[in-house]
Amino acid sequence: MSSASIRVAVDVGGTFTDICIFDDRSGAMGVEKLPSSADPMEAVLKGVANAGVDLHDVALFSHGTTVATNALITRRLPRAAMVTTRGFRDIIEIRRGTKEDLWDAYKDVAPPHIRRRDRIEVAERIDYGGKVLQPLDEADARRVAGILRRKGVETIAVCFINAHANPANERRMCEILNEEHPDARVCCSSEVLPEIFEHERFSTTAANAVLAPLVSGYVNRLSEKLKAGGYDGDLLILHSGGGVMTPKTVEKMGVRLSASGIAAGAIASRHIAALAGFENAIGLDMGGTSTDISIVTEGVLRTTKEWSVEYGYPICLPSIEVLTIGAGGGSLAWLDDAGGLRNGPQSAGASPGPAAYGRGGSEPTNTDANLVLGRLGASLVGGGLALDRQAATDAIRLGVAEPLGQTVPQAANAVLRVANANMADAVRLISIRRGYDPREFVLVVFGGAGPLHGVDLARELSIPTVLVPPHPGVTSALGCLLVDIQHDLSSMFLGRVDEVAPADVEAEFRKLEAEATERLQAEGVAAADMRLIRHIDMRYVGQWRSMSIATEGAVTDLAPIVSQFHGEHAREHNFSREGVPVEVYRLNVVAIGTVPKPALPRQEPTDAEPVPVAIRQVWFQDSTDPVDTPVFDRAGLAAGMTIAGPAVIEQLDSTTPIPPGAVAEVDPWHNLRISV
Repeated sequence: MSSASIRVAVDVGGTFTDICIFDDRSGAMGVEKLPSSADPMEAVLKGVANAGVDLHDVALFSHGTTVATNALITRRLPRAAMVTTRGFRDIIEIRRGTKEDLWDAYKDVAPPHIRRRDRIEVAERIDYGGKVLQPLDEADARRVAGILRRKGVETIAVCFINAHANPANERRMCEILNEEHPDARVCCSSEVLPEIFEHERFSTTAANAVLAPLVSGYVNRLSEKLKAGGYDGDLLILHSGGGVMTPKTVEKMGVRLSASGIAAGAIASRHIAALAGFENAIGLDMGGTSTDISIVTEGVLRTTKEWSVEYGYPICLPSIEVLTIGAGGGSLAWLDDAGGLRNGPQSAGASPGPAAYGRGGSEPTNTDANLVLGRLGASLVGGGLALDRQAATDAIRLGVAEPLGQTVPQAANAVLRVANANMADAVRLISIRRGYDPREFVLVVFGGAGPLHGVDLARELSIPTVLVPPHPGVTSALGCLLVDIQHDLSSMFLGRVDEVAPADVEAEFRKLEAEATERLQAEGVAAADMRLIRHIDMRYVGQWRSMSIATEGAVTDLAPIVSQFHGEHAREHNFSREGVPVEVYRLNVVAIGTVPKPALPRQEPTDAEPVPVAIRQVWFQDSTDPVDTPVFDRAGLAAGMTIAGPAVIEQLDSTTPIPPGAVAEVDPWHNLRISV
């Protein structure tokens, strides 16, 4: 039996790489934070070394990464090709014919990830029902393979029309490509996304093709380095659906890492809320550039099956639903043409960063406003980054206060009010718009800047309680320790419920579950650690979009599931049509391989009183004058301690202001539970 007891989780962001280390034996948790590097692997290995971790002692290494997300954003992608049915090469360029901004006729959608010259047609055709109208012309297929080989294309997507109904021609094309061009990576749409809508299927497969070489190359290099250092387990990579994959699976489904880093924070917020006794939670992860917002209802994270990094190119694999807006510590405050104060999405980034960093930045940011108002102290990261209060004051004065005829504190307060209003609107979109009342939720705030805005944001939304995790700045890394191996499988199954035999639905579910079990077995998951979850996607006949309805046990009667569909439709869309026929659209199976989770240490409450380490003047949102405010070191707080506002609680990776009227209590898991 292995004596390894250390669990390591790493979250690589655009600015910082966060590392969370948990010792199963002692229950101790350590954190490490360092700037990200051009090659993400360098920062990962350096951070592990800085934390004093011996890889021989590591039992589990889990990793969330933005490598795939950044590659799609920057378009630093390998040359890829698409092989498609004759007459359909422009599917991914025609898209759905929509625009992100309906009223801007001059703003074009970004070009496809695969250039038109690299999209090549072959002769074949299958009809909507799966009947082969024209077998694959193999001579034509080999001609195409030769062209791609001579072009030196690294990766190829095979996307045939109606391949979801019958993948025979598509699979044969893949076989020919592997024979004629063995050095290329080949993926086919019927394996990546076996679903009906051709643009969504082609787009997802194209994204998988361009990402697979990048992410698998990175993951394999990191895995080899860890093994060379003494780690003998699988490197587990967090995917956008909220589970983890091994490097072997990443090679085939690299597109699943497109939102890897974002998912980790949502998972951690659910876990933290559950420990504190809350089934309904809104997670708010505010970093230097953006804020990611997620929602948990009855202990379940909301997911979506259609999302995108760039508008017009959907990735239609299940992903934790996270709403991202341009609001972070480095978001710029600016005046529009009418003289109105705006906040973001432009950002000062990591370089030069906010004016307060003293690196050449001169435009006002949220960080500068918080420093001017005294909510931030003289330094960040435990003294590792000194803050220039005068530079922050000058930035606010020149950029906001003087143009608006305000004092510097008034202007700084206005900057933060606008930022909070932007985030509050985003929370309303993900909650009220979905039929949920934010007053029935707890707000979990994390990221380096989340706790700075948590209480003011909760007051804006009438949310009664705010939770601040023990290590807000590395909470996303903690999320990587709390996930399981997960695969999502689906199958098209179109038919009206009054014409569908439940036995046929059950038979199709069993096929999906057999494939799911094979995948988990291939990743070394024991039968006792496997869990299979079923969902049926349904819609009213004539509808475009469907809703996913959970179902348990063998399907013997569809009537209870239809009744559940009506109820879910009424909750989300505020109406249902019980007299309108319902149809089954798609069957889904989520395959989970349970990974042991760390048992976070629980503290017994103490009767001791918290002792401030300093007093400083702070302007809170509703105060016209500064308030003498005690400052507490969070490391000195213990479970059971209570701090009434006004107060400021500082720690290595974040700062939490407690305004007058709010009360913070340290719970047994060392969260700050703030009653608003």
